[in-house]
Amino acid sequence: MNQRGFTLIELMIVVAIVAILAAIVYPSYQAQVIQTRRSTASACLLELAQFMERYYTTKMTYSGATLPSTQCQTDLAGYYVFQFSGTPGSDYTIQAVAQGVQATKDAACTPLAITHTGSKTPAGCWKK
Repeated sequence: MNQRGFTLIELMIVVAIVAILAAIVYPSYQAQVIQTRRSTASACLLELAQFMERYYTTKMTYSGATLPSTQCQTDLAGYYVFQFSGTPGSDYTIQAVAQGVQATKDAACTPLAITHTGSKTPAGCWKK
């Protein structure tokens, strides 16, 4: 009688190989997720800066401006908070301050900021 199937040893070898591959791949995946969130936050800051420039075009000042609620802010809720650094007047700075795991894993790139002149900080954290 010819029996078919796997032995326990063969099954354990496959499980060990899968575990080793997962241990190698998972940290890379997590790093990519952190970088993707940062890229999304920088794009959101650019969108908010465009809003501020449209506001300036109609009012000839940044005073009284408030940040609109945008979809990108909603998508990043829990990871970034978008706010003014100071009160807008003749100029503004908008910040994306990382929160939670994003702040822990991406500490060198928080807060992301953009000014009325288009200056972006920290410089190495913005995609070119």
